[in-house]
Amino acid sequence: MSEQRQEEGRSGARSVVVAGAGMAGVQTAVALREQGFDGAVTLIGAEPHQPYDRPPLSKAVLLGTAENSAFDVDFEGLGIRLELGREVLGLRAADHELDTERGPVPYDVLVLATGAEPVRLPGSEGVPGVHLLRTLDDAERLRPVLARQHDVVVVGAGWIGAEFATAAREAGCAVTVVEAADRPLAGALPPEVAAPMTGWYADSGADLRTHTRVARLEPGAVVLDDGSRLPAGAVVVGIGARPATAWLTGSGVELGAHHEVVADDLLRTNLPDVYAVGDCASFPSRRYGERLLVHHWDNALQGPRTVAANILGAATGEPPVRYDPVPYFWSEQFGRFVQYAGHHADADALLWRGEPSGPAWTVCWLREDRLVALLAVGRPRDLAQGRRLIEAGTPMNPRLLVDPARPLKAATA
Repeated sequence: MSEQRQEEGRSGARSVVVAGAGMAGVQTAVALREQGFDGAVTLIGAEPHQPYDRPPLSKAVLLGTAENSAFDVDFEGLGIRLELGREVLGLRAADHELDTERGPVPYDVLVLATGAEPVRLPGSEGVPGVHLLRTLDDAERLRPVLARQHDVVVVGAGWIGAEFATAAREAGCAVTVVEAADRPLAGALPPEVAAPMTGWYADSGADLRTHTRVARLEPGAVVLDDGSRLPAGAVVVGIGARPATAWLTGSGVELGAHHEVVADDLLRTNLPDVYAVGDCASFPSRRYGERLLVHHWDNALQGPRTVAANILGAATGEPPVRYDPVPYFWSEQFGRFVQYAGHHADADALLWRGEPSGPAWTVCWLREDRLVALLAVGRPRDLAQGRRLIEAGTPMNPRLLVDPARPLKAATA
């Protein structure tokens, strides 16, 4: 048997190409090596920088307490080939080739991990002083803005808007946050849960304006729909993100309602030898009975292990590994550590542990008597215990659960 055939027999594929060098892409490449894949692994990233983690961009990197957030991964030692500053342009699945600006890249197995891209505010193109916060270059452009303590207008009171407003206030900037909805985090949390968070802005010295839309942007100012003008040395737009999948148009890859790659519960796409993971892909959740599109760090960390296992298992005959996580994320804002686990869309009861006016409290969502999600503010033990209870599907006792002095794990039926 030739050396090439021996390698193919051990690994199941002579080459895996990963499109996207963010958390999901890097972790896929690393997981392949950790799980014993010995074929070629190529990681392609559009940015020229060494692959880096994104959460520090809105904190340490933005405030200048860290220069970058590069992953501590020995790519050379792991035999992972990096192709950085190389944008993917298209996919020709019939030829097993990925098109890039430097020419085609052949693959035996392809992993789509191109992440998400920020939604731009209409009319902001070409206006000086308008920023996004998604990449290392974005953070580096914003760092001197904070250092000079400009008046800053943040458009959008979602997670990224709150985190940037927190950093800007910490840097001494005057901050106004403009939100079209009636509350912060309107797309993520119900009104009664988001309501206590409204006061966090005022407590930090930020001016939160809800029911307010941007009419237009001008150099040095934001004009609101009521005609008022806000001085703005900088404008930071945080109105959401969408899967970075435009390059897949016409490729045959099935895209969903949000233009995300539609993956199955093994994280395979509808095309042979093509997987998808992280922010660019949705997956069916048996636990929640619906398809989930999760734009959070933990999904980009956990999903790659499933992808790697299934790439190897497809060749070795190992049982497939199904992906059905309890979604998790965290946010640091206005001096508070906010954590969320689960998915509350089909919950039929909402219960509080602690007073929302206080520094620490938790909201629990139940479906029948099972915990399906919780939001913990300053109560990390609740989060850790609650996540395990969700995973196990443990019946809960609502009367015991609402007692904040009782550990969640002791509030079972």
